[in-house]
Amino acid sequence: MHSDDTDEHRDGDADTDGDDRSLEDELLEHSDEIVDDGRHAVDEVDQRIVDLLSWILDTETRAKIYVHLLAQPGSTSEEVAKGTGLYPSTVREALAELHDEDRVTREKRASEGAGNNPYEYTAIQPSELVGGVVDQVQQELNTIFTLDRVLERDETADPDPAFGDDVDPVTITVDETDPLADDADNASHPADADAATGTDIEITDHDSDSDDDTTDDES
Repeated sequence: MHSDDTDEHRDGDADTDGDDRSLEDELLEHSDEIVDDGRHAVDEVDQRIVDLLSWILDTETRAKIYVHLLAQPGSTSEEVAKGTGLYPSTVREALAELHDEDRVTREKRASEGAGNNPYEYTAIQPSELVGGVVDQVQQELNTIFTLDRVLERDETADPDPAFGDDVDPVTITVDETDPLADDADNASHPADADAATGTDIEITDHDSDSDDDTTDDES
C-alpha cells in the first residue's frame, strides 16, 4: 500500500466526520423549531377536534371533558377536573348531563377500603357519538320537511267562501237629534214628543243599483 493512498483515505474519513458533525449541529440548532412546529400542528388539530365536539356536545366544556375521558377512561370527576382545569362543580354537572344523554358511562370504582367509592366515567366511542348526531339531524330534517309540506297544502287550499270578493259591506250611520227637548213642549204637544227625541238610522246598501238612501224614523 502506498503512503499516498493511506493519506487520501484518512482525508476522506475526516471529511465524512465533518459532514456528520455539521448535520448533527444543524439538527440541534433547529430542533427547538421542529418541536415548536410539531406542537403547534398538534394544538391546531386538537382545537379543531374540540370545536367539532363543541358543536356536537353543545358546549366546549362538555367537549373538553369528552376528550379527557377518551384519553383517560375510567376517570373520576375530580380527576377530570384536574386534567381539564375546570371547576369540580362544573365537571360534576356536565358529567351528569352526559350520562343522562348516554354519551358517557359510569360505574363505581372498586376499592378494598370502606367508604363511598366514587364513580368512574368512560366516554363512548366517537363513532357512536357521531351516529347519534346523524340520527338527531335526520329527525330534525324530517320535521322541517313535514312542516313545509303542511304549509304548502294550506297555501293551495280554497279560502273560506263565507264572504266572497263580490260582496260589499253595508254601512249603518246613526244620527241623534237634540236629546234636551223642552219638557213643556213635549207635554203640550204629545204628538211631537217622539219626533223631538227620535234617532235617525241610515242604511246604505252598496249592492243596490239606485243611489237613493233609505231613512227610517223611529216611532
